[in-house]
Formats: sequence, C-alpha cells, structure tokens
Amino acid sequence: MAHAASQGQRIVRSPALPDFVARRVVRFHDERVAIDWGGRHILRGRRPSSDALMLQSNDYLAIAGHPAIIEAQRESLGRGGLGMMMSALFQQDADEPLHRAERELARAVGSEDGILAQSGFAANVGLIQSIAEERVPVYVDMLAHASLWEGIRSARATAVSVLHNDVTHLERQLLRHGPGVIVVDSVYSTQGSVAPLERIADLSEAHGCVLVVDESHSLGTHGEHGEGLVASLGLNDRVHFITASLAKAYCSRAGFIACTTRFKDYFGCEALPAIFSSSLLPHDMAGLLAAHGVIRSETWRRERLRAVTRHVRGELTALGYPIGEGTEQIIAFEAGQERLTAHVRDVLERHGVFGSVFSAPATTVNRSLLRLTLNAGMGDHDVERLIAVCHDAREDMNLSAWSASRRAQRDGERVLAVSAA
Repeated sequence: MAHAASQGQRIVRSPALPDFVARRVVRFHDERVAIDWGGRHILRGRRPSSDALMLQSNDYLAIAGHPAIIEAQRESLGRGGLGMMMSALFQQDADEPLHRAERELARAVGSEDGILAQSGFAANVGLIQSIAEERVPVYVDMLAHASLWEGIRSARATAVSVLHNDVTHLERQLLRHGPGVIVVDSVYSTQGSVAPLERIADLSEAHGCVLVVDESHSLGTHGEHGEGLVASLGLNDRVHFITASLAKAYCSRAGFIACTTRFKDYFGCEALPAIFSSSLLPHDMAGLLAAHGVIRSETWRRERLRAVTRHVRGELTALGYPIGEGTEQIIAFEAGQERLTAHVRDVLERHGVFGSVFSAPATTVNRSLLRLTLNAGMGDHDVERLIAVCHDAREDMNLSAWSASRRAQRDGERVLAVSAA
C-alpha cells in the first residue's frame, strides 16, 4: 500500500460481485475449504527446507538447469529479442524457427509433420475441436487428461467414458455408439499406468475410428531415443495423432501435435487456440531444440529414471503401499478422502518429502491422492531416503484407510473367490 502511494497510485476497491458469481466463491470457501479440507487450503502445505526431497516437478529427466538449454535461450534472446508478436497462423515461412522445431519433433516421433501450440492443454483442445463435432462420439478413458475432456466439451461432441484401460468396455461402447474418436494417454498422469495401445489400435481400426494418443508423460522418457511409446511400439501407421505437453520431460512451455502436413494447414485455420493465441517466442524454440538434443543424446537419463522407478516401486510395494495400478515414474498415494490426502501430505512433509496433491477436479470425487514424480536426478541417497521415510511413516499415514488399499483388498478377495470356484 505504501509503495503504491509512493508511485502516485491508489488501490481502488473493485465492485461487489453479483450473486450468481458470489455464491460460487462463498461455496468454495464455506464448503470446500471449511468442511472438505478442514479449514486449510489443501494445496498449502509446509515451506520446504533447502535439503527437502522435492518430488513435485515433471522434469523427469532432470534437465531444467542443463547449461546447453540455458545457453541456447540466452543466445536467442541476445540475438533477436522476443521476436514477432503474432499468431503462428501468420508465420508461413518454412524457415521460421517455429516450423523448424515442428519438423524436428515430427521426425523424432516418426510423423510427417507437426504443430507446436502454446501448451499441451491448447494442443489437445484445438485438436479435438478440429476432428470432432456435435454428436460425434469421443471415447475417452476415465483417467484421460482434463484437456481432452475440455476439447470434447468445446467441440460439442458426445463424450463416451470408458473404464480405465478396459479394452472390453471400450469395445462394448464402440458397438453401442459407432465410429468416432478414441482418446487415451499413453502413460496416465495420476498413477503412472500404461495404456494397452496395441489392443486399442486394433479396435480403432476395426470400428473406423480416429485414434489420438497423448504422450505427455512418455515423450522423452520412453523409447531408445525418447521417441515415446507410439513410435517405439511401431504404431505410427495406426495412430492418427500424437499429442504432448512439452512441459514435462522437455521442460518447455509448449504443446505438440504430430500429424500430416495437409492436416496442419487445416488445423491452423480451424482450431481456436491456434487462431486466437500468439505464437511461441524464438527463445522458447531455441530452448526446446536444445532440450531435444539433450534428450536424444544423453540416454543415461532415461536409463537412470527406469532404474530409480523399478527400485522405488519394488520397495514401496514390498512395504504394502497400494501402487500396483501404475508401473512408471509417477507414483500415486491414493488416500481417497481429501482430508486424509492432506494428512498424508503433512506426514511426508514433516519428514522432508514433498509431493503434489491432486483432488477434484483433477481426480474424481473421493479419489484424491498425493503424487510423487521420480526423476533421473535422484541420487542413491535420495532414493534410499524416500524409501526410509515411507517405511517409518507407514502407520502414521494410515494406509489401511486409503481408498486404493480397500480397492486392492476387494480385488484380491475377488480373485480368491474365482480361484476357489
């Protein structure tokens, strides 16, 4: 207030919100915060100390501070500043840094061409808008990213939910609703499960569908050179579109769509995020291409990530943690109730381990969780520290009350019953 006054500015109270907005704000504070979260905002935990083990970032390969990436961005800024402020729609020169980066990423994943968007969210929303329309069925895994669901909503298409990774249920839905669009994540962001892509591709072909695979959590981390699961499994000729947020392994503010050149020209004049958003900036492109070089050449990072993942998952499973629904670098401590999730977070933070709380709308109701994201920068000491904390804090975290624990117990009982029969 004093600073504003010294600058000759005066802070003016904004007008009161009308009732239809005010009711929503009041409901959030009086119901969500006060009741569901016990009076404290669920995302506000402890302040981490300098030696805290931070498992919140999506920087799976630990390249955010890589000198080659930082230097590439610095040189770009020094050479050309921030570039032109315009929509990518107007950047038609094939030698533009944007289009060079698109071609480079497309080659890496085995695609004819590619599109860079402002974010993974913009890429997914724009793509679904461009391939689905009113009443077109879009078959979407229940755990698919929110951007895919938002794309369906904005396209006014018909969302047909599919039980997570349940190919039998997908087939039943296809028989009921007919040809449409199938959208899945290759690796799911909440608990690290992998989609059965070959079987889904079989169904897509058999029923005349468009297949979209979001590789946000596998591009860079999976495949010999980080090309992702679609390319490494040899499915490029059966998957119509690959999308990805590059704010994960690539540490870049961008989203990507792998497609044909013909579709790319159509997309630029059809997708609202492409038309009405400014392009990525030259230093974004420079950093992205430098990150791409690091990801392809420094294969030890993927190897380290896989080794850390295998070891941590194996040890936590042996300790009784219900994490069996996933296999990859994302580990979910699914407590279920939001207050219990907050308690789990508090326990781990007291021991110096920091994860990310996921609650509705990021998860379905009563399936909130604490997500731990492993990375290639974790040393052996970090890994053993995490395992030791999880060992010592098991009882305090009340594992038996977790929704994932109860579900695992029911599944085990069901298997025993079938075996006995």
